[in-house]
Amino acid sequence: MDIRHMLVVIDPTSEDEQPCLRRAEQLSAHYPQARITLFLCDYIPALDGGVLFDTPGLEKARASLIRHREGFLERLAKPLRDKGLKVDTEALWGKRLDRHILRAIAEYQADLVLKTTHHHNVLKRLLLSNTDWQLIRHSEVPVWLVKQADRPLQKLCASVDPLHEADKPAALDLKLISLTQGLAKLTNSQPHVVHCYNPLPRTLVFDASVITDYDGYADDVRQRHASAFEQLANQTGVDASHRNLLQGYPEEAIPAFASDQDIDLLVMGAVSRSRLDSALLGHTAERLLDDVPCDVLVVKPDGFVDPSKPS
Repeated sequence: MDIRHMLVVIDPTSEDEQPCLRRAEQLSAHYPQARITLFLCDYIPALDGGVLFDTPGLEKARASLIRHREGFLERLAKPLRDKGLKVDTEALWGKRLDRHILRAIAEYQADLVLKTTHHHNVLKRLLLSNTDWQLIRHSEVPVWLVKQADRPLQKLCASVDPLHEADKPAALDLKLISLTQGLAKLTNSQPHVVHCYNPLPRTLVFDASVITDYDGYADDVRQRHASAFEQLANQTGVDASHRNLLQGYPEEAIPAFASDQDIDLLVMGAVSRSRLDSALLGHTAERLLDDVPCDVLVVKPDGFVDPSKPS
């Protein structure tokens, strides 16, 4: 992965813990020429009077808040600059964090976005209003959602779909594995690859011939996925001991695997082809995001264009 500019989204609600910044600092050891932009967008409803009720007092209070945030960013930037890294800062007032992040990605021509992620409210997840979900959908560059940054990267894992059952293009699997292998080589980590499959449960099988020989059907499914997975792994040079074929639903099997194997970063793909199906983008990634114990790096196919952009 060629990183020339990292956009690091700073959480204004925490002046102590910024895991995404620690992860960016770790990456900068391997990409010392990469520029880092510390980006902070703050919004406090009590300071928003709206168009009709805005006052000079509220405007002054917002300006004071942003000056305070700018000072905070400069304090975060100083240790990085002292190491010789190129660090810019931007603090602004805004209500739609995701829209401001997407604007900053385009403006700074960032190659990678790093953002700390937290457990998400179920209602927000259903309404798709959370900033993380919006970045998964709309960001045209990889989004690194940081959960833990207390230790360096040691085990990386790409989640692939060799049968393309989720309508994921074959080239994306190759991109995910190549990115994982390249990052693993750079950080001296282990690159793993995982694929999940799941036969239909007996209770959902209505074909009489399949019901009669359900075990044979389940074995055929396993063989088909195993063959496709082996072919992909052979093509990309994945070590045999780092190939992981799991039976089960991805949102259940992958978190358990990541926990058992102490995976530090899960690399996943997300696809979308139009505004109409944009709600499906990153569907599996969204279900996994709260449950995996590790960081998640969401990658788009080459040529991906934000479906929310005006056509």
